[in-house]
Amino acid sequence: MNRASLPFSAACERNRAPILAVLHQAFRDSREVLEIGSGTGQHAVHFAAALSGLHWQPTERAAQLPGLRARIALEGSENLRAPLELELETGPWPADPTAGRPWDAAFSANTLHIIAVALVERFFAGVGATLAPRAHLAVYGPFRYAGRFTTESNAQFDAALKQRDPDSGIRDAEWVQQLAAAQRFALVADHPMPANNQLLVWQRG
Repeated sequence: MNRASLPFSAACERNRAPILAVLHQAFRDSREVLEIGSGTGQHAVHFAAALSGLHWQPTERAAQLPGLRARIALEGSENLRAPLELELETGPWPADPTAGRPWDAAFSANTLHIIAVALVERFFAGVGATLAPRAHLAVYGPFRYAGRFTTESNAQFDAALKQRDPDSGIRDAEWVQQLAAAQRFALVADHPMPANNQLLVWQRG
């Protein structure tokens, strides 16, 4: 597979710089980062190259792995590992392949509003089971606050998501924070991002 035939997301190209600016700070003490739902691999390639002091572990569902593997083989840096399969429905969640130890950071972009409610709950149970004490978790995407959308365009986006899958949709930040707190993650930052998104950062107690 050549670069022209790789899966591509224009949104990843647009949002990678503002996300990276936050990750530079949030992951400054991290060495082993697990990415949940790496998609096209554009984030993984960009972030691993810029954060050369850590190892970046991408993951995806089995059906999405071929394109992700191809991008990483063509564009990946030495600290970007080969992707692993992760199915939220069934697991298992991977441990650090070099030492079998918990991860000290995790990142996910544009996942929680795509997956079903039960899988959002599995997401947080999974990071709770695989991240170390003091680990950071960063999640990017749109959220509602106090039951309200931040913009009319997000309300329209939510309606389109629900038309495709009634169990998907933009999540309430308060509910997501409850799921994180149940796994001993405390919210340390809520960064506004371009295009009506947020980047939430938690640290585990």
